[in-house]
Amino acid sequence: MWLLSTFILVAGVSCGSAQVLQQSPISITKPERKTVLINCHVSNPDFNNIFIHWYQKRPNAALKRIAYISTRLFLEEKSDEGKFSVEKDLTKSVCTLTVSKVTLQDSATYYCATWDADVKIFGSGTKLIVSDKRNSLPASSEILQKKHKNTITYVCLIEKFYPEVIRVTWSDGKKEITENVVKGDAWKPEKEDKYSIGSWLTVPAKNKDKIYYCNYEHESGQNLLHTEGPSQKEDCSMYLKNGTTFNRDHILHRTAYLVYIVLLLKSSMYYLIVLFFIYRVWASTKQQGKKA
Repeated sequence: MWLLSTFILVAGVSCGSAQVLQQSPISITKPERKTVLINCHVSNPDFNNIFIHWYQKRPNAALKRIAYISTRLFLEEKSDEGKFSVEKDLTKSVCTLTVSKVTLQDSATYYCATWDADVKIFGSGTKLIVSDKRNSLPASSEILQKKHKNTITYVCLIEKFYPEVIRVTWSDGKKEITENVVKGDAWKPEKEDKYSIGSWLTVPAKNKDKIYYCNYEHESGQNLLHTEGPSQKEDCSMYLKNGTTFNRDHILHRTAYLVYIVLLLKSSMYYLIVLFFIYRVWASTKQQGKKA
């Protein structure tokens, strides 16, 4: 998944094209035997004639093309007739993949793609989860704040949602912010079936009066949180839409917990790197001893 995301980013930068593929929804949770529709909006004036490809990525399996369409549909395997179908809506520039009577074998992430010159551009992907369980909105969401020396760290904390697929972004109200942003992985406590996630934004302390926005997109819906701006005091309480108040100790505890997770992961990586170099030195010394 990481390699595919990297390829998509590099392709978009290298070709410098305005062509964009937007998939929706971000994920779909359906029980078996239901039909699923996945949309791909393509910003291309020649939408009627271009080829749109659809790929399936199952867990621990290679990316697999299942169909492609220009003015007519082509399926990669005849056995998929009745399972997959693709249509173009010329009035909306939307290409729709239909997966009929889903089974557990259809659980995968589906990507639309098209060629731009000699580079293939991929959509962001839609994950299909075949389950009897329904999606659920986050039980709570908040922005925590901590000032440290010349910086301020905001933590956008979103808790207890299902499924785990979620997209979190930061903005200043005009454009998306990608620098000094760290997004953690969704985690699920033991004996629970819902997930939580945190995303960090670090800004200079001189921007303390500026308002920043945390937007999350989930199968169950979207929401937009924001910092308090000029009226916000350092380490003051934060408020949710329902009026729930979080005191200073709560903010510090939750922020410290998330930072601890990040530091722990970094320490583990450094530990493995050190072990690797120790092994290399040991192997080299052992080899020289044999030659002597």
